[in-house]
Amino acid sequence: MYSGVILLMLVVGIYTDTMDQGPTAGCTFDEDSDPGLCEYKQGQEDDFDWQLMRTYNWPHTSPDLLRGSFMMVNSSQHATGQRAHLLLHSLSENDTHCIQFSYFLYSRDGHSPGELQLYIRVNGGPWGSAVWNVSGSHGRQWHQVELAVSTFWPSEYQVVFEASVSAERRGYIAIDDILLLNYPCYKVPHFSRLGDVEVNAGQNATFQCVATGKTTETEPFLLERRNGVVVAASSIQRLSHKRLMATFQVEAERGEQDLYRCITESARGAAVSNFAELIVRVPPTPIAPPQLLRAGPTYLIIQLNTNSIVGDGPVIRREIEYRASQSPWSETHGVGSLTYKVWHLEPDTEYRISVLLTRPGDGGTGAPGPPLVSRTKCAEPMRALRGLTAIEIQPRQLVLQWEPLGYNLTRCHTYSVSLCYRYSTPAGGSAGNNATVRECLSVERNQSHFTLRDLPPFRSVHVRLALENPEGKKEGREVTFQTEEDIPGGIVPESLTFTPLDDMIFLKWEEPVEPNGVITQYEISYQGIESSDPGINVPGPRRTVSKLRNETYHMFSGLHPGTTYLVSVRARTAKGFGQTALTEITTNISAPVFDYEDVPAPLSESESTITVLLRPALGRGAPVSAYQVVVVEEDGSRRIRRRRRRRELGSGSDCFPVPASQVEAQSKGMPHYYTAELPPSSLPEATPFTVGDNHTYNGYWNTPLDPSKNYLVFFQAISNFRGETRINCIRIARKAACKDHKRALEVSQHAEDMGLILGACAGGLVVLILLLGAIVIIIKKGRDFYSYSYYPKKVALNKAAMSYRQEKTRKLGSLDCSMTEQSTLQQDGRTANSFMDAHTCNTRNEQRSSVNESSSLLGGSPRRHCRRKSSPYHTGQLHPAVRVADLLQHINQMKTGEGYGFKQEYESFFDGWDVTKKKDKTKGRHDNDRHRVKLHSLLADPNSDYGNANYIDTSSQQHHRSFKIL
Repeated sequence: MYSGVILLMLVVGIYTDTMDQGPTAGCTFDEDSDPGLCEYKQGQEDDFDWQLMRTYNWPHTSPDLLRGSFMMVNSSQHATGQRAHLLLHSLSENDTHCIQFSYFLYSRDGHSPGELQLYIRVNGGPWGSAVWNVSGSHGRQWHQVELAVSTFWPSEYQVVFEASVSAERRGYIAIDDILLLNYPCYKVPHFSRLGDVEVNAGQNATFQCVATGKTTETEPFLLERRNGVVVAASSIQRLSHKRLMATFQVEAERGEQDLYRCITESARGAAVSNFAELIVRVPPTPIAPPQLLRAGPTYLIIQLNTNSIVGDGPVIRREIEYRASQSPWSETHGVGSLTYKVWHLEPDTEYRISVLLTRPGDGGTGAPGPPLVSRTKCAEPMRALRGLTAIEIQPRQLVLQWEPLGYNLTRCHTYSVSLCYRYSTPAGGSAGNNATVRECLSVERNQSHFTLRDLPPFRSVHVRLALENPEGKKEGREVTFQTEEDIPGGIVPESLTFTPLDDMIFLKWEEPVEPNGVITQYEISYQGIESSDPGINVPGPRRTVSKLRNETYHMFSGLHPGTTYLVSVRARTAKGFGQTALTEITTNISAPVFDYEDVPAPLSESESTITVLLRPALGRGAPVSAYQVVVVEEDGSRRIRRRRRRRELGSGSDCFPVPASQVEAQSKGMPHYYTAELPPSSLPEATPFTVGDNHTYNGYWNTPLDPSKNYLVFFQAISNFRGETRINCIRIARKAACKDHKRALEVSQHAEDMGLILGACAGGLVVLILLLGAIVIIIKKGRDFYSYSYYPKKVALNKAAMSYRQEKTRKLGSLDCSMTEQSTLQQDGRTANSFMDAHTCNTRNEQRSSVNESSSLLGGSPRRHCRRKSSPYHTGQLHPAVRVADLLQHINQMKTGEGYGFKQEYESFFDGWDVTKKKDKTKGRHDNDRHRVKLHSLLADPNSDYGNANYIDTSSQQHHRSFKIL
């Protein structure tokens, strides 16, 4: 803190009427000035002190400073933001006065040395905000400023100068020539006295600051609170060319009570008014609630109880405020006495009554005091409720409404409304007896509608209303309503009864226990969900059937055997379908189905065997469990023959369910026996099988057939599933006894020979001679094989040739001829176009071979001979050797066989004849034909026993067949 000469001239002079009169006191900071007239002190809460400068005594003064005595701050010597305070001594003035001073702010490079601010501190209080300030560089010269201060006794104020260092920290801040003038300021205006303002809490306080002198509307006018808060003017109004009025609005809450003053500033100076007080009054409020003296249905009598209050008085008006507890509205009545009667209230209604007190001024009415909560009395209801109607009718509920309730009807807020209803329901057991359901329900207050739920559909409901309060009860008349139809209830699953067949199901059900209206339709849906037949796709498509309301049964047709169906049944009314009843029904399985269009022809045949083609059966509802080959002796009773005819059609009911081996059948006298039982895996496709091959199949001996008996061969398939057994069989072959067939063959051959002899004539003799010559040569050389060529036309032979053939046949038949054939079920068709046939004659050591043959079952059936196992003639094949003695027999067999192509050619032989020349087909049909047989060595070998036989018909068409002549 520097000690220096204090120069303060505070001289209280006698004011003169002229504006040119000089200052009464001053502080020039010169050495010869009176120290008693200029008192100042350095601040105690600043960062550094002001420096007293007298440039004429200092030899090294900066050239930037002007000459003279003044107080200075060198910004370059202090840090940025540091402050220095210079406080003048307190002044007491009872009127507006003017303080004049000069300031110097300069920096050589034009930067601001800092900021100079001026504070007016009143009665030792806070500094508040700065009333004037300046910053920047204003040139190397002094500038004069005026400060108009308005104070009134007993206030005192103190002028405080503050210098703060800028960020540039260059230049000087100085003050000089502080003078107290005894005339008003010329450069700035001054404020008229600012009076105190009193308002009630919650209102806006209005301050009006009147400035007189040199001023404009562009200059800022501020209202400063003692704590430094500044409020801007809400409006500025010019009263005359030298008078302005600034208006300020301050929200007056209890905490806003404080001192406020007006400030205006410009570059020429500033003006500060005196402090005025804002006084905030709190409106009065009663401490105790009013007291109830008496209550009635429409009124309440109360006592105000306003002896004790909180807040500020005086009380100039008393009021009561009342409202219903559950209502937003309220009313206020002025009260002239301490007792008051509140009229026009609602019966049995709770009210809240409070007292309001008012003091002078706007917003002087205080908050309502503690309320009195009281209720009026009730009255008996005026009448019963009316207008009961149904605004919505549904199958199981009724939405009812009635007239709105009012106090003129209920006469009480604590009323209750009861809704009673009844309806009849069929009693369990005997028809025609009804049970009545009765119930009363409470309706919520202030409600004029109600929903009756859980009602039975399509039923009459009787409803009445009752209005009741503590003082009485009124009941209305009964009104009848009828509920609508609803969807029917579900059909009881236990009522579903059914009878399954293999492709049909008969289903029956009962009507729903709760029809809920008039049943119009039944809907039945079914879908296959499981099947033991792998050929059935599950789940299958869902199908739907509709039935009339009086039909409670249905026959499902076209179903798959052995399939489980999910069946659903539901009833329908006009409102829709009801709940679905579900059940699962499995159809019975059916007998397997064979892929045979007609009775097939056997593949081959011998004395004791017959080869047939077995086709796998198609399971219906269940896979095939086993196959049986059944042999039936045709020479049985008439019953057996009738059954045979039926089995040809594949009727499963006339099949052979009782298994029996050949031995058991003979012992029991049964006409049939199982000759083989085959598993389904052994028959994946059509496979040849030889009946009588002397093998055993699953315990059944495939015994050789008796050549002297007629047999029927049946193929049988069995399906077993869940205790059900279904059998189907089909006749696949018939084997005639050898003696019957031989007799028929001889008769046929004799007729053919007679025709040949009568028609051949000379040509036949030539053919016979050639054939005999060839036979002699072959016998001589003992050859076993031959080849021959034939035409599909009949060859004419004479009686000698015929007799020779018959003689040779008898001789060969007398030999011990036997054969062994082994035929097994083939797993593939590799030998479909080949076969082998071995004949053993004259000796038992001849080579034996087996026959493997597969052909179409729909082709012709070859004729069987007792001494052969099969007919090896197939079109387009080369065949093994044939004995000469059997040549005619083989030719005859080819003519009548369906599978060799020769029969067709033979029969077409007569197509080219002249009808006029043909007399008889069986006799002499070759009479007019000319036949030529030419034998020559085969392969041009003169020693060869083989020869070619060519036949040329009349149409010059040649057909060639090769024979190997023994």
